[in-house]
Amino acid sequence: MYQLNFDLNDFLTRFWHKEPVVIKNGFIDFEDPISPDEVAGLAMEEEIDSRFVSNLDGNWEVQHGPFESFESFPDTHSQLIVQAANHWHPGPRALSEPFRGLPNWLFDDVMVCLSMPEGGVGPHIDQYDVFICQGMGKRRWRVGDKGEYKDANHHTGLRQIEGFDPIIDEILEPGDILYIPPGFPHEGNTIEVSLSYSVGYRSPKKQELLNGFADFVLTNELGDKHFYDPNIQTRDEHGMIPTAEYNALNDMLMKLINDEDAKARWMGEQLSQSRHELDIMPADPPWQSDELQQFMEDGLYLEKVSGLKALYHENNPSLLFINGETIELPEGCEAAAKVFCDMEYFSGEDLGAIANNPALLALLLDFCNQGLWYPQA
Repeated sequence: MYQLNFDLNDFLTRFWHKEPVVIKNGFIDFEDPISPDEVAGLAMEEEIDSRFVSNLDGNWEVQHGPFESFESFPDTHSQLIVQAANHWHPGPRALSEPFRGLPNWLFDDVMVCLSMPEGGVGPHIDQYDVFICQGMGKRRWRVGDKGEYKDANHHTGLRQIEGFDPIIDEILEPGDILYIPPGFPHEGNTIEVSLSYSVGYRSPKKQELLNGFADFVLTNELGDKHFYDPNIQTRDEHGMIPTAEYNALNDMLMKLINDEDAKARWMGEQLSQSRHELDIMPADPPWQSDELQQFMEDGLYLEKVSGLKALYHENNPSLLFINGETIELPEGCEAAAKVFCDMEYFSGEDLGAIANNPALLALLLDFCNQGLWYPQA
């Protein structure tokens, strides 16, 4: 079990969305959660998002997985990157556990980087919060202040910039953590063969919210009504939009935007969607109702598939949002929201009396047969 060597609430007060910081010995007794061979193995899988970045002689190249072999890849000036490693390996998943005090709707993934000497992705700017946790080896990290910077090497897709003046220049060793808020330029350069883990938190942009809600409105055929004015009259200024008609059109738009029930459902579905593939395997053979009931009565645990987002609104725990879908809890089972969404694994005891509710058991049976929850080993 990984344990932070600092108080997360104190960190949030002092640094979150404010300034970058290096936390030396950020973990207590840190050990790598995954081996280099396992990282390479993940990068060979079709479902997993991976990249190989090299910069020999200053020539930046990016290759995307899955990879069949690494024999031809350079052993310096290179880095293998695996996104959402926590979805596919229990080690990176365990590494994210100490950060569970942060909102799950913000959590993105744990990215793993296997870096060769002089390897990195160059100076760049990200628009998300990241805790870069150093594993084996050493890497030098430079972080600059927010500002206007010139883009570079557009063809790589690495969001590189030409350079920056550092406000942080530190060598990270095993167990150290570098926190970088959105918008701060940074660059990592590998000193010796290294593993590092980026625990990332990504918030949506205004554009993404507007675009997502518009898609929801169209998909669900909301507001499918035309402007209607039976009292319209002739006018000499036929190119003018009268204020009254502008206000009427604006009222139509605002009624859609201010539909709180629709907006709450859309936002729950939007925020519960994962950006990366999940390791979901439907139960084979499917669970039977009596089997699941006996499993729960025996006090055994069901575990949520790694990376699955299950959310609920504070003012309406009767609705769950699981991986982009809306699920209505049976009447009287609202307490299940905290169990399903706030806990990574649970038993019948955690559900209490509602564990015997036939409708809730049927819903849980469906979750298990879909592969969203599975028996804990």
